[in-house]
Amino acid sequence: MRDGRSQRIADWLLLYGVSVFGALVLSAMLVQATGGEWRPVLSALLDGSLRNPGRWGETLGHAAPLLLVALGTIVSSQAGLINIGQEGQLLVGAATATYFGLLIGGPGPVNVAIILFFGIVGGAVWAALAAGLRFSRGVPEVLSTLLLVTVASQAVAYALGRQWLLLAPEADRGNRNQVSQQLAEGNRLARIELFGNEFPLTVLFAVALAALVAFAMGRTIWGFRLSMMGKNPRAAKRFGVAERTYGTGALLVGGGFAGLAGAAMLAGGGFAFGNYQLVPGFSANIGWTGLLVALVSREKAVAAIPVAFVFASLRTGSSFVGSTGVEGRITDVIQGLLVLALLLPPAVMFLRDRRRARAAATARV
Repeated sequence: MRDGRSQRIADWLLLYGVSVFGALVLSAMLVQATGGEWRPVLSALLDGSLRNPGRWGETLGHAAPLLLVALGTIVSSQAGLINIGQEGQLLVGAATATYFGLLIGGPGPVNVAIILFFGIVGGAVWAALAAGLRFSRGVPEVLSTLLLVTVASQAVAYALGRQWLLLAPEADRGNRNQVSQQLAEGNRLARIELFGNEFPLTVLFAVALAALVAFAMGRTIWGFRLSMMGKNPRAAKRFGVAERTYGTGALLVGGGFAGLAGAAMLAGGGFAFGNYQLVPGFSANIGWTGLLVALVSREKAVAAIPVAFVFASLRTGSSFVGSTGVEGRITDVIQGLLVLALLLPPAVMFLRDRRRARAAATARV
């Protein structure tokens, strides 16, 4: 039994190694095809994400909201629900956090907690719309969550155009038309400085939440019931698992995590997230990328930590790629190839196990 398990682990590692190596080779070929050299591009990616002063701190700052979004996605997926509206839930959470953050004034640590709380509420409420449609009208959540992303972007754009909602007074806008006021200095998340790098407290908070989600999914009755509901809804119903209750809860938790990511991006400031204020394009595709993090990590909370860091490295390193003469968007292609490479081994193993099971069944007959 132990030898069989060791062989299976070795097969997994070999498949992942070959897949990632193949993705990197294809990426290098694409870089060469676009008129660049793969070595300078790789060096630029490493400089922009890790090696240059202050860069790995910025990468950690990008990884934290990606991880938070991924954790919410993992909870929803555990219940067999396909939530792909994280981008909208994040945006609504950030907008709600901005509104109440400016309303309560400041400063104080309690106010920071209130801002994060209302971010969670905003994201959860937006996910609740999809949950209501799913369990009262039978509308597939994969459709409603996706369509609500467009509604969220339009609603936040409307709020940023109205001074009684989110739009900053004219004197505070400078040369920009649609921005909110900045959060008061006392209402911002603390930042940690380590070896010349600076990152928000959100990083530690996100890692702690990943451990909490992993424990809840694997060691609690709630997590077991969610897993039962996701794998076999009929059996779950027979054992008393209320689909509406647990399904709605899973979607609310998923939306709450996305909303928390938006609020943390607002209160954490810096980087590309608007400098402590809500701006057009604030979400910066963090919701979509966080969904990919959950997918690549195979819905494992602990595995999502390094995956989030890898995806964040591609985001922060892409700003340095332009100096090599290659379009920075090439990192999006690399990201896509890595996603495919990391999704290929599970598919191969599934097909192999299925073939072996059929062969065994045939042999018995």
